[in-house]
Amino acid sequence: MESNEVIRWYPMRVTYHRELKIKQQLDTLGIDSFVPMHYDLADASDGPRKTLVPAIHNLIFVHASQEVLTRLKMHRKEFDPMRYMTKTCPDGHKELLYVPDRQMENFIKVASAQDESVIFLDVRDSANMGRRVRITAGRFKGVEGVIKRIKKNKFFLIQIDGVAAVAITYVPADCLEPATSL
Repeated sequence: MESNEVIRWYPMRVTYHRELKIKQQLDTLGIDSFVPMHYDLADASDGPRKTLVPAIHNLIFVHASQEVLTRLKMHRKEFDPMRYMTKTCPDGHKELLYVPDRQMENFIKVASAQDESVIFLDVRDSANMGRRVRITAGRFKGVEGVIKRIKKNKFFLIQIDGVAAVAITYVPADCLEPATSL
């Protein structure tokens, strides 16, 4: 890889629920990726069963340079289903979305917990952010996010603008301190 290639976390859309297949292909190439997962109750012949499934379908986060991702998409058929996500800037042009490393570390730490205290929210529910805080104790120590009230309940929220949001349903107030940066 060339030294001028900037490695970033790119959120990418994947068509037809192939995010796990793409992740497996990236893993074989040694490229870091993350698919948020959660347990879902599925009907089985012997009764309901908990199954680990993608929490946000058609989404994968890939840690690579734009050059590497573009080469993969252009030259390897198995990566055809991946699509860059973009945002429209105030002047009207489109930019590729990427997630700063620290924000992605926070998101992965919370999203990887895979228990009932962690929920995934519709991005529209996570608009209008609350106050910025940092968790000071417990398994999420060091994670930064915001406190937000949703449907009369307070949540600790990590949001990736326009892409995804994950929330912790309860964090004791004495385990929070104000944070100045996210």
